Amino acid sequence: MEKKTILSGIQATGALTLGNYLGALNNWVEMQDQYDCYYMIADLHTLTIRNNPEALRENTLKLIALYVASGLDPEKNTIFIQSHIPAHTSLSWILNCYTYMGELNRMTQFKDKSAKHADNINSGLFTYPVLMAADILAYNADLVPVGDDQKQHLEITRDIAERFNSIYGETFKIPQVYIAKDGARIMGLQNPTAKMSKSAEDPMDKILLTDTPDDIRKKFKKAVTDSENCVRFDKENKPGVSNLMSIYGIIKNKTMEEVEKEFEGQGYGVFKTAVAETVIERLEPIQKKYNDLLENPEKLKQIYKKGDKKAKEKSDKILKEVCKKVGLVIEE
Repeated sequence: MEKKTILSGIQATGALTLGNYLGALNNWVEMQDQYDCYYMIADLHTLTIRNNPEALRENTLKLIALYVASGLDPEKNTIFIQSHIPAHTSLSWILNCYTYMGELNRMTQFKDKSAKHADNINSGLFTYPVLMAADILAYNADLVPVGDDQKQHLEITRDIAERFNSIYGETFKIPQVYIAKDGARIMGLQNPTAKMSKSAEDPMDKILLTDTPDDIRKKFKKAVTDSENCVRFDKENKPGVSNLMSIYGIIKNKTMEEVEKEFEGQGYGVFKTAVAETVIERLEPIQKKYNDLLENPEKLKQIYKKGDKKAKEKSDKILKEVCKKVGLVIEE
């Protein structure tokens, strides 16, 4: 039976967090034998804000290294750089012509990012969801793992695909949301009611995959909890403790009931130390492989060039079909 296709990607805007790993990369690793997986470095999406060019190039290669170090096998997954595949931008322009201003005006992320970057409200920020639609539809992805902040973008992708299909006949698969297993949403250590984000201004709010053991211990020691001093899962009333329990439970493969029982009668000091050491232990081999890959740029180049080739072959076929249907002259 043919495997279903999954497409996802992360922007090359700095070091990934523990939230990125437990909420995305860790799940991607579990998918690689079940699905035909395409994982891109979303470098084009980063251009909606001003980047240091050299830092962007460096972050792109670092992200490839983190993908592989986290367990994504380049032999099982297609790991590629978004900007290396012409179909993304070509298809994005065509899909722009089948997307309505009113639809884009409703995108809450545009409003949020416009507020954060009031001095740079560019048209790329406005049409970002169309490029995301092109990313997905260029591979006829069946499933897309997305967080809550991206669900609206997947909805508009579905609307665009259905509109195109209704005009030109069956062309695109209608992608579905891939629902990750429960408990993979990791919150900030200082603000446990908001998702852990690599863009968080407070460095104590996030664990970076590249953090040293001492930094990790320090951050967990200062993580927000409450005054009860009881390890009990209650997201509403104990968001900080519940978040730490989720981190520990995911890594240790334990239920929240099992975590509660393990730390019954023990205070937060013991618990925080245990969470920190568990994270350090999990990240140690990832960091070692990551550093080894960064010292071997030729290996990284081989990985993305192989992925680029496969991604281009698949997306070119779909782009050609779309171009024919809208009436463009295609050279065979």
